[in-house]
Amino acid sequence: MSNTAQHRLGRSFGALVADVWHGLFGSAANTAITLVTLLALAWALPPLIEWTILDATWTGTAADCATRDGACWAFVAAKLRFVFFAFYPADLQWRPGLVMVILLALLAASALPRFWRRELMFAWPLAIIACWLLLSGGGGLVPVSSNQWGGLPVTLFVWATCFGAATPIAILLALARRSKLAGLRTLSVIYIEIMRGTPMVAILYVAVLILPMALPDAAFDKMIRAMIMITLFWAAYLAEVVRAGLQTIPDGQQEAASALGIGYWRSMQLIVLPQALRVVIPGMVNLAIGFLLATSLLAVIGIFDLLNAARASATDPAWLGFYNEAYFLVAIVYFVICFSGSRYSIWLERLLRRAPRATAT
Repeated sequence: MSNTAQHRLGRSFGALVADVWHGLFGSAANTAITLVTLLALAWALPPLIEWTILDATWTGTAADCATRDGACWAFVAAKLRFVFFAFYPADLQWRPGLVMVILLALLAASALPRFWRRELMFAWPLAIIACWLLLSGGGGLVPVSSNQWGGLPVTLFVWATCFGAATPIAILLALARRSKLAGLRTLSVIYIEIMRGTPMVAILYVAVLILPMALPDAAFDKMIRAMIMITLFWAAYLAEVVRAGLQTIPDGQQEAASALGIGYWRSMQLIVLPQALRVVIPGMVNLAIGFLLATSLLAVIGIFDLLNAARASATDPAWLGFYNEAYFLVAIVYFVICFSGSRYSIWLERLLRRAPRATAT
């Protein structure tokens, strides 16, 4: 390494240290927060390390875990497949495993602006159909009832499908709420306020109990009914976030587009919506994280998501009562997903701020 490169590296490292020090101790408030945080860590970390590592049981049976006071990671090893796949038949668990791979790959591709092309918009519906066929059975696959689905594949599938389907509905609702047509605006307001004023548990009960009685001839699977209602429910919340972004765009931009002969929908597609959606990225990511955690409410209609599969795993008579370890595992999975989404939001904001013209087109 040359002297110039070493000098630049030393300056950047010094600047990093200075920024960290300023952030931790740059003011009286920062210093107080830092000291309180260090005291809290000093109080919480030693017993946590003792429970998770020093006194933990890594292999063996429930009887081996009973002889020690720490975590029973042997339980996690024995129940890992159940936590991730719940009651799905063991010999067919490659199918929900493939569903996770498909969804995570598409989520990763959707997160990168270089893949923001029209082909990606068509890839998502095809992927959702493929995931449904893999889970339920189709094209020669052994049928599996939705009552046997569960674990992480169901959490990811419901979350990705419903959030993706709710987004275009939310955009239309937001535009309708800002419409100059009084009737359309009123209908949008009524729909959004009713949905936002109804608990998600009630929405799920409507999907399972009310819809079959209201539409007896429509023999939809319980999972399909739940996902339709969840999509409509989430769309109302997303619509308010999108509307907040639309309100930040000056009316003069749309008026200028109209003066140039650009129609309403074209101006929304090319001018207004790209800017509005860029503004509300933090809000949409925050809602996406909240929606991911809300999938645990599927348990009220008998669908085992990741959290409820973990809870059920601790009711096995052979491993009775190891709820702490099950919840600890699920907390790590949720944290990894949510923290990754939060960091991605920050990265995407910075990227769009640096290259607004390239991303708007």
